[in-house]
Amino acid sequence: MIRIFSHYVHRAALRSMLFDLALALLVAIGAIALQVGSIDQAMPLAGRHVMSFAACLFVINSASGLYEVAPMGSLGRACARALLVLLVALPLAYAIFGLLPPDLASRSAVQFSVMAGVSALVMRRVYVSHWATVPSGRTRILIFGAGPAAQVVGKTLKAADPNAHIVGYVNGPNETASTVPAHELLALNGSLTETAARLNVDEIVVALTERRSGSMPLRQLLDCKLSGIKVYDLNSHFEKTLGQIRIDYLSASWLIFGDGFNQGVLRTIFKRLFDILSATVLSIVSAPVMLVTAVLIKLESPGPVLYRQERVGQGGKPFFVTKFRSMRTDAEKDGKPRWASTNDSRVTRVGNVIRRLRIDELPQLFNVLKGEMSLVGPRPERPFFVEQLTQEIPFYAVRHSVKPGVTGWAQVRYHYGSTVEDSQEKLQYDLYYVKNHTLFLDLVVLLETVGVVLTGKGAR
Repeated sequence: MIRIFSHYVHRAALRSMLFDLALALLVAIGAIALQVGSIDQAMPLAGRHVMSFAACLFVINSASGLYEVAPMGSLGRACARALLVLLVALPLAYAIFGLLPPDLASRSAVQFSVMAGVSALVMRRVYVSHWATVPSGRTRILIFGAGPAAQVVGKTLKAADPNAHIVGYVNGPNETASTVPAHELLALNGSLTETAARLNVDEIVVALTERRSGSMPLRQLLDCKLSGIKVYDLNSHFEKTLGQIRIDYLSASWLIFGDGFNQGVLRTIFKRLFDILSATVLSIVSAPVMLVTAVLIKLESPGPVLYRQERVGQGGKPFFVTKFRSMRTDAEKDGKPRWASTNDSRVTRVGNVIRRLRIDELPQLFNVLKGEMSLVGPRPERPFFVEQLTQEIPFYAVRHSVKPGVTGWAQVRYHYGSTVEDSQEKLQYDLYYVKNHTLFLDLVVLLETVGVVLTGKGAR
């Protein structure tokens, strides 16, 4: 993993992005050079077209999830994503390179050459994601611990990172019972340092369920680190690998003495300027969509087009969020707040569509312009649920140290939450965002939000 502006990016994903970006540039430049006779003549002629297209293709591929390190699921799902990319990228390529000077020898040949190159690039990405994992390039990981905590680490690594290879588990001194498979337990022949060196270990994850005095061989772990082996504690491992801070193994001291939570004046100013600019542009671009949505809501059912609901904002300060009405006006006629659920009978037909496409969230852009919300941040919850969740979930109030967002890290990483357990899972992503939020992470969230909107993932 590589840390870029406090956010962890997998090396394999970064390599794939850069490789595809370079390949797209070469394909486009090569196609033009074949028509004009040389690269020297091609660059000044079509430089801005090539760069614009490469940037658009990068955004489309990233938003579609083609660079996800975790397996994309079935081959059918991967092909569906590739088809979605091609449906957007091919017309875009045709349009951008259709703006080349009309006196170019064969402008249509350039257009179709680039389209063919893009198709090959996307199909290659599907192949690499499913069949081209290189065993020699996998990270060799030793887990120090053999209890429930180590079992959770092993399970998440196998599910989330196909480039991770667990060489085995080492029982901690004070762990009386092992919950990991017996055949994966390693016997220490010599010190931990010697064992790690013999197995060519790249990383050690310390995942001890029992951490009383004497349970951790600090000197040996230090020797491992000094010899070039990366050593991570449990919380840092989940932060790095899954982009979350797990609260079941979290202590306040780790949050206090660790890095992150940089909420200085400069960061606040840049985030506010970014919010104003982005919300203004999005409001203008989405105005026709909002107008059509308002008409459809009014035609389907009586009642207001918009609804305002009290939510909890930064510092626990209440505010009223504005959204398109997607439920019947009598959705909570008894006055008792309740979570939305899958196939909720209170949702109207128009409401079901705008929820799936996240169109119901668009009026929150005006909350952003007013300064009550940010474009990216934790989801704002109702006071009733905040009071309940604060009592039941440790560290829940930490998420209120930043402005709530129209979209957020938890929203693009986890489906819509309708239980206390779901809220606990989403909090782990919110804590990661609050700890590591930067403009770079905001851009990553916005890219992934595009993918969520296109696929309808997590809508209720």
